Amino acid sequence: MRVVLAEDLYLLRDGMVLLLRSHGFEVVAAVDTGPALLAALLEHRPDVAVVDVRLPPSFTDEGLQAALAARRAVPGLPVLVLSQHVEQLYARELLADGTGAVGYLLKDRVFNADQFVDAVRRVAGGGTVMDPTVIAKLVARPSAATGTLTPREREVLTLMAEGRSNAAIGKQLFLSDSAVGKHIASIFTKLDLPVSDDDNRRVLAVLAHLQGG
Repeated sequence: MRVVLAEDLYLLRDGMVLLLRSHGFEVVAAVDTGPALLAALLEHRPDVAVVDVRLPPSFTDEGLQAALAARRAVPGLPVLVLSQHVEQLYARELLADGTGAVGYLLKDRVFNADQFVDAVRRVAGGGTVMDPTVIAKLVARPSAATGTLTPREREVLTLMAEGRSNAAIGKQLFLSDSAVGKHIASIFTKLDLPVSDDDNRRVLAVLAHLQGG
């Protein structure tokens, strides 16, 4: 599996290269600036990109902007954002096309190699991996549509957007399976979204709607 990696800190970049290679990935490019990232993504069209948000030269959102530009040129290009920061605007834009193959993890909440490698594989396979803190920030600012949800529905939405199953949501919120199902049905009705048993499509649909709201 071919990977393009973007990280401006040498030790962290080199460490991730070694980690990925030890798990069977082929790191085809490891870059440290936004322009170099965009060039590498367009040249190599990797199976997955692991991208820091804040890269030189501006140290603002160069990495995420490059990833978005690459996905516009190569629709569905898998991108896993690995950052210390939640950039709400561009995180929403990254999720907005609804094609999947995206992830957003916070560096200080990646606790072991297996968690990181699993996230890379899931995004490369077309899945969605979102840190709960990122999801919480994305759904914390109500859109016109989400403003109609009850507080409990917003709690369910947050957990649903993390990819939790109905059973896991019920366990977290001390609700029965039927109660969770009713809340989800109400959420989809209020957001005018079709009910789907596909968790990944369900997450993407909700987040895409939040982005556009």
